[in-house]
This record gives sequence, C-alpha cells and structure tokens, in this order.
Amino acid sequence: MEGGSIESDGRGILLTTTQCLLSTTRNSDMTQSQIEQFLLQELGLKKILWLNHGALIGDDTDAHIDTLARFCAVDTIAYVKCKDSNDVHYQTLKRMEDELKEFKDLSGKKYKLVALPMPDACYDQEGNRLPATYANFLLVNDGVLVPSYGVKQDQEALDRIQNIFPKRKVIGVDCLPLIQQNGSLHCISMQYPSAVKIMLE
Repeated sequence: MEGGSIESDGRGILLTTTQCLLSTTRNSDMTQSQIEQFLLQELGLKKILWLNHGALIGDDTDAHIDTLARFCAVDTIAYVKCKDSNDVHYQTLKRMEDELKEFKDLSGKKYKLVALPMPDACYDQEGNRLPATYANFLLVNDGVLVPSYGVKQDQEALDRIQNIFPKRKVIGVDCLPLIQQNGSLHCISMQYPSAVKIMLE
C-alpha cells in the first residue's frame, strides 16, 4: 500500500478502503482480517474504519482514501459528495456517505461530516475523465493547499475547507496538470525512500 491509501486521526483510528487494500493486485494472499491484524499491530492502532464504497473514474490507485475522505480532526471527516444523480459517481459516493454516517470513534460517538463538492467533470486531451477531487488537500504548517480545477465548485470547496480549518490560510492550487498524471496535491507530497533519492541523483 502507499501512504495515500490510509488516513489516521492520530489517536489510534485508521480510515481506508477495501477496494484498495483488498485489491487482487495488492494483497491477494491476505484476508481482510489478516490485513487488519497486521495494521493494528504494526501501526499501534485501536480501530480500523473500512469504506466499501467510493471511487473516482480515472483514478489508478484502486480508490486511495486521500481522494475520497479525510480526517480533519479527531471528530471530523471531510468527504466527497456528488449531488448530480446523472453523474457516474453518484451511487457509489452516496453509499460511501451512508457508511461514513455510521462510523463511530473510540468513545462511540458518530463523526461530524463535512461534504466537499464534486467538481465538474475534467477531461484529458483524449476525452478521458480525470480523477478531480477536493479531498486531496494538503496540510502545510499554518496553511492548507487545496486542489482547484478552474470550475465553479472551486470556491465552494475553498470555503468549506476554510471553515474546517479557521486558523489556517487556505490556498487554492491549480491541479489540472497534476490530475492528468492521475494524482493531485496530497499524492505528490509522499516521501521517497532514501535509496530512490540516490538513484534519482
């Protein structure tokens, strides 16, 4: 798995997707229970929240959680919501939302959920839909970098995220070039192992 496939609240709860970690091209020799026990032990976790629904067209990560839903605080999760019933994402994201509504923290309380808008469809030069999402924001020191795509939902997304992080400066970053490579801000922030850095140099 990659860093974008897991999301932690920093207090012992992990959020992830079955579509990613249970993909036959990833961990086909392990059951969900075995994966869960491994993660609980190796990461010192107390609980894992599994999403069974949610994915973006054009995404090549097998539904990384950082494209769908993110912890913003121990009691708050921001997630992608599609309001257009004609959009191919509508049903799976609605089911994901229903799952999120049932999740509980370690004290048994349900999470405060903040819906992020689904951006208008973005396409590459060949007409393929790109995995545009505002959930792939990046926290940096006192700021939050938020993907933007030159669509009308950009400002709404910035406003929603500003409300979540009132003490941080929220900055929109044009990510159309990035999503043409199937990733966005949080994706490109992942660290390279030192051996890879040496090879690149």
